[in-house]
Amino acid sequence: MGSEMHSSAAIAVKTKHPAPLAASAPLLVARDVGISFGGIVALDNVSIELKQGQILGLIGPNGAGKTTLFNCLTRLYTPNHGVIEFAGQNILDQTADRMTGLGIARTFQNLALFRSMSVLDNVRVGGHSQSRGDFLSDALHLPWVRRQERSLEQSARELIHYLSLDEVAQRRVADLPFGTQKRVELARALAAHPKLLLLDEPAAGLNHHEVSHLGELIRRIRDERDVTVLLVEHHMNLVMSISDRVVALDFGRKIAEGTPDEVRNDKEVIRAYLGTTPR
Repeated sequence: MGSEMHSSAAIAVKTKHPAPLAASAPLLVARDVGISFGGIVALDNVSIELKQGQILGLIGPNGAGKTTLFNCLTRLYTPNHGVIEFAGQNILDQTADRMTGLGIARTFQNLALFRSMSVLDNVRVGGHSQSRGDFLSDALHLPWVRRQERSLEQSARELIHYLSLDEVAQRRVADLPFGTQKRVELARALAAHPKLLLLDEPAAGLNHHEVSHLGELIRRIRDERDVTVLLVEHHMNLVMSISDRVVALDFGRKIAEGTPDEVRNDKEVIRAYLGTTPR
């Protein structure tokens, strides 16, 4: 039930896309974002910038605030203070169901799929954020509605092929291995044709071979589909091997930012993960 409630966010209201960015402007800006829950500070004035075409890795120990930041960026949470802009547009006055229409799609740490539906139908749901329609037109099944449905199915099948899901396209998601379900959720997110893709722990539960394939796939998606990626992940080898830049959080604060090598060797990052600093 909870997963299907999350999934409803994929059926977003069609909204106008922001104007194209200037070449030097960041695609995503979060500035001094702070949020507390019952007196516990989850994010403490966190700021990040993500340029178009980048892969930005977001790391930190459990409870560091990574998923909380994701939830603020996708408007599941409203921060107590701070600024969040996407393509130069303030999104704090937008609701969660409008994010995919703006060009932001995400996956969830806990799979948010319609488990009783087929792979094809799950991916088609993701594409509905880019469709237009109303109750009467859909009920009458007007010619333009039929054309739109054919286009959505064609796009869904193309993504299914792209992610090597052809053999399971008609199978129920609930009957598939966990790693395959992860690819289904990724396909559904891509069906919204996002400019920014937020991946929340995509390697969780995958074996070594699947993680290696995932890294290659994320880079391919960035390069071939012109998608900017923000990645939350505990699998450090994956983050460090595919990210252009890495941001580290600890107890809701940003403690490091830089290239993978810079962050990997940062004393505060080592302390956060190991409880000590190198001599």
